[in-house]
Amino acid sequence: MILSGKEIKNKLGTKLLIEPFNDSQLNPNSYNLRLHNELLVYENTVLDMKQENRARKLIIPPEGLVLETGKLYLGRTLEYTKTEGYVPMLEGRSSIGRLGLFVHITAGFGDVGFSGYWTLEMLCVQPIKIYPEVEICQIFYHSIEGSYDPYKSGKYQNNKGIQPSLLFKDFED
Repeated sequence: MILSGKEIKNKLGTKLLIEPFNDSQLNPNSYNLRLHNELLVYENTVLDMKQENRARKLIIPPEGLVLETGKLYLGRTLEYTKTEGYVPMLEGRSSIGRLGLFVHITAGFGDVGFSGYWTLEMLCVQPIKIYPEVEICQIFYHSIEGSYDPYKSGKYQNNKGIQPSLLFKDFED
């Protein structure tokens, strides 16, 4: 089952944290998250799974920034979230998708117990101008059955900003 918007609000402060929270971003069964003004772009054309890939920071100015096609942009949500007892999931807003912007390529599935900012893997079908603080995606929550171990990854838990891939750590001895 998916939590209703009213139930999301009821669970704030106990099982869910969305900081900052604004009632105007609450939907019937989700909550809209906004885009922070920072992006990361990888510096190399070829990325290596076994190596740390260098990235440079871009700032989205108030007047907007045009994203290029064929380039991966890593962004993050302005909101920090924490989830206990529910599976958080992220999807792009339909209005954003209708402009050809993929907000997350494959990483919309969260783990029970995740705390942090959501890193967005953004890719566009055609050039698009984006703006800081736009409501870019929505978070929703599934109930979970059975016992579970909460998410405790040292790679992404309690992150402080955009998280480039840390897959290379899986190859370390």
